[in-house]
Amino acid sequence: MVRDYSRFFPPADTGAPAREPDALQRLGWQAFFIRQAGHLDLAATPPLRVSEVQRSGLTALGADGEITLPPMPGVTVGDWLLHDRARPARSVLLDRRSLFRRRAAGTGREEQLIAANVDTLFIVSSCNNDFNPARLERYLALAHEAGVEAAILLTKADASEDPGGYADRAKAVARQVPVLTLNALEPGAAARLQGWCGTGQTVAFVGSSGVGKSTLVNALMGAGAAQTGAIREDDSRGRHTTTARQLHLMPGGGLLLDTPGMRELQLTDAAEGIAGVFADIEALARQCRFRDCGHDSEPGCAVRAAVDRGALEPGRIARWRKLLAEDRFNSAALHERRARDKAFGKMVRNATGNKAKRRDG
Repeated sequence: MVRDYSRFFPPADTGAPAREPDALQRLGWQAFFIRQAGHLDLAATPPLRVSEVQRSGLTALGADGEITLPPMPGVTVGDWLLHDRARPARSVLLDRRSLFRRRAAGTGREEQLIAANVDTLFIVSSCNNDFNPARLERYLALAHEAGVEAAILLTKADASEDPGGYADRAKAVARQVPVLTLNALEPGAAARLQGWCGTGQTVAFVGSSGVGKSTLVNALMGAGAAQTGAIREDDSRGRHTTTARQLHLMPGGGLLLDTPGMRELQLTDAAEGIAGVFADIEALARQCRFRDCGHDSEPGCAVRAAVDRGALEPGRIARWRKLLAEDRFNSAALHERRARDKAFGKMVRNATGNKAKRRDG
């Protein structure tokens, strides 16, 4: 589907000076990317930002509007490219300011890129049975690892008898992270998010299906921006209504990345992100008598002492251990796959070289 973004860019026939820099700034073009472009002729290799990735190709936005490109490996939504007009498949992928990634869903050992160059991650949950501290911690670790600011949005506040209680539970696992309770259907919901949605700022939404992400997209973009689905009362879950990650220009000046519900978020190479989410436990662990303390029954364990005096919830320790174990397993599996692929590539190159030598000899 081709979207009409013409209202965001200056008319081509006004005779006014070129305004490409303004249009690119609206897309998030900034000094970090300008430095990479160096002294290149941007008229010949114009910057484009990827707004959608499909198997058949890419959709990207630039100063002149929307363009379709052939598939490019290793490219994800939010990436910046320097577009090679003559050979689009050879367009240059610029370094990223931030990158969300995970182990691909299922039993495979592939890494999946989620989104690039995001400024703020809105973690959406709801004030009902969908609320899950462990899931919040996973998303927060994802944000910490990417170096992206996070904010937690608790929807369905109007349908809850105790929205403040849900907010307190979120704050307990998300220290120094903003937590907002809201009703996405109220006119003021979008206004409460505007501080993160300034010109050129990119925000992304993650969370389970049916918690109100698409409704918030509508609030920021205007009605009809994303198809919404109703939550079923029996299990508080909704149908999966968003099927592809897409980057949208918001009328207020920012950019919005809507993502499908991630049913199987698994962390990979996210040790620093986990440490950031569980900074309180990490600080206690450094005070233990033994460096290799398992935080079970060892003498001088500062972590167990905090649990015993009621300063630390046992469940939080269990979730910390679970994420660390998952990250170690996934990271080892991914590194094994990379090493195997590297060895296979070397074998192919050697075989090709030997064949050429025999032919020439």
